[in-house]
Amino acid sequence: MKPISEQNNFIYLLAALVFFLLLGAIVEQLHLRFGQRLVQSSTVVMIAIGVWSFRATKRRYWTGLGLLAAIIVVVIIGMVLESAGLNYIHLLLVLAFFIWATWLAARQVLFTGTIDIHKIVGAVCIYLLLGLIWALMYLLIAEAAPDAFNGLQQAPWYDNFSQLSYYSFVTLTTLGYGDISPVSPIAQFLAYMEAIVGIFYTTILVASLIGARMSDRKVQDR
Repeated sequence: MKPISEQNNFIYLLAALVFFLLLGAIVEQLHLRFGQRLVQSSTVVMIAIGVWSFRATKRRYWTGLGLLAAIIVVVIIGMVLESAGLNYIHLLLVLAFFIWATWLAARQVLFTGTIDIHKIVGAVCIYLLLGLIWALMYLLIAEAAPDAFNGLQQAPWYDNFSQLSYYSFVTLTTLGYGDISPVSPIAQFLAYMEAIVGIFYTTILVASLIGARMSDRKVQDR
């Protein structure tokens, strides 16, 4: 396996994001008894890989010991927050990480160097991170108001993670199946804002990156 660098970090991050979402779906599909722990563990691994992938920005995580220390710290914090019943704090911490990771990814994709395939993969990572950011905001709303969504069972946030991730990406892509729908005004506001962001992201940013890449290739071929 190649060392993680600015030339391949988005490939690792994309793999981590897809695995993170897949594991959440598997946990719900199989009704695993320790599903909560699995989802939380995958969250820790995803955070660790995300931090490691941007090590050029965060030099403190260059060593394997730094990565291991980060994992241990996040695990301990999650266990303490869970035992104390501070689910909102736990969700807010994870939400803060995803926002931070999205900002780092956007900075590398938009503000450094020429457009290449690696940066287009980075744009896909940002798209997935946006879906997860909204999923976490929906989870916060569902924790505060269990009747905020039709079609969603009242359950702890980790049991609803997969369902609200599904709803988030369905909304982000404007598919709108309707099996889950927002009822409360705040949930409805977040839903249509996500749809707007999803449309503008794919039609403007990604299309612009691909267009710039094709223009660069034409210039190089001349």
